[in-house]
Amino acid sequence: MTARVKLDIDATRDKLAALGLGYAVDALEGLLAEAVRTETPAHVFLDGLLEAERSGREERRIKTMLKTAKIPTGQTLENFDFAFQPAIERSRIETLATGAWIRNAEVILMQGPPGVGKSHLLCGLGIRAIQLGFSVQYFRFDELLTALKVDAHLPPARLKKRKYMSSALLLIDEMGYDPMTREEASLFFRLVSYRYGRGAMIITTNKSIRDWTELLAGDEVLATAILDRLLHRAHVLNIKGRSYRLRDLEDAFKA
Repeated sequence: MTARVKLDIDATRDKLAALGLGYAVDALEGLLAEAVRTETPAHVFLDGLLEAERSGREERRIKTMLKTAKIPTGQTLENFDFAFQPAIERSRIETLATGAWIRNAEVILMQGPPGVGKSHLLCGLGIRAIQLGFSVQYFRFDELLTALKVDAHLPPARLKKRKYMSSALLLIDEMGYDPMTREEASLFFRLVSYRYGRGAMIITTNKSIRDWTELLAGDEVLATAILDRLLHRAHVLNIKGRSYRLRDLEDAFKA
């Protein structure tokens, strides 16, 4: 039976390949053999073949988008230790994981000391956004400032095409370790102003909101303008608790 199925599907395989349905080509022989064995109805077999193509394409899309987004690997919502960090409401993160706030071009601001899981949640929500079909781009804050300064001379039409402007979700990690110069603060304001109402952002920072004036070159007017836009439609997560890295270090010493 297997040899006969193999001979009978050569023409079908060629037609699927000609249509660019490579995942269906790979799945055809196994699905057809199973359909013959179990007397599966034709429409169920066809649905299974189409699902093989759909799931294969989706897996390829996610892998490509993750690579393009440059999100650090290994930090997902599934492997986040909520039990260790009770300050983070799991239900709230699960609500954010639906992606509705991205469609509304809102902001998540995560603030707290180093090591409490801000970056992990940022990466996890970024990965989930890609799975939901959104375009995502990750930057450490120092990398973002470098990109903004390199592009400072660009006209608006070209600037809007940059990924930090055009992505549905911009991930900005580790903001606040060094104060900005006046030029850097102005460029950051331009970014925030453009994305306001157009694109979602997640920002992690070790600075509380009251310290942003100092962070933004001591310019109170600029800090107020930036925070006004960021906080207008923001989800603010104040994360306080033990450091995951210190916990791992303590466990290493105990081992």
